[in-house]
Amino acid sequence: MSKGTGHWVAGINAVAAALAHDAAHVREVLVEAGAKNPRLAEIERAARDAGIAVRKVNVQVLEGAAGGVRHQGVVARYEAARTWDEGELLELIEAAAGRALLLVLDGVQDPHNLGACLRSAAAAGVTAVVIPKDRSAPVNATVRKTSAGAADRLPVVRVTNLARTLRAIRDLGVWAYGLAGEAQGSLYSLDLTGNVALVLGGEGEGLRRLTREHCDGLARIPMPGDMESLNVSVAAGVALFEAVRQRTGAC
Repeated sequence: MSKGTGHWVAGINAVAAALAHDAAHVREVLVEAGAKNPRLAEIERAARDAGIAVRKVNVQVLEGAAGGVRHQGVVARYEAARTWDEGELLELIEAAAGRALLLVLDGVQDPHNLGACLRSAAAAGVTAVVIPKDRSAPVNATVRKTSAGAADRLPVVRVTNLARTLRAIRDLGVWAYGLAGEAQGSLYSLDLTGNVALVLGGEGEGLRRLTREHCDGLARIPMPGDMESLNVSVAAGVALFEAVRQRTGAC
């Protein structure tokens, strides 16, 4: 596991999640002076219990640290975002004992979309989310806030070469299925009960050619309405919860 660069995490859910799941990397918490929100008091207590410095500041200081993100009266200076490497991804797959569920995002560059994808992935109990280093939004304060804390408790693996990573996971017995609107087969015809990676493209461009070539197959989400595509975070949620449905035997 490696470290990223320092940044500010803003918002009640994002700061609470950082304290609950990765307090070792929180360096200080800034709370709005005079605020009466009981959740802010809970965050302050949690920070002090963890030995983290807490400062009462005015709204202008919070707004400057939050950088335009809605702060809700609290921000935290986060020393490093946790990231996972490809070797750890392979260990996670092996530990899943034939039930690994991966979400692979090929170039999701809007931090709100990435955060929403992480939130759905955490809710679906995925093994890990895989993103490329050079064609993805960083896991920053906006992503953490949008993910409602999922970014702090879900393995997010940043890889240099997505095609190489797809080859590696397929060698471990993971079936990689890409979602593409022009595909002939339906998502609902796939067997998603074993080791599976669901691969989605980014905004606008969709799956890149090389990514498509390293998938075992392509499928589409049937849309009887008059729309050509779904937002990537919505598509991720649909695909992930089809996998959940199959794995849990729900109707």
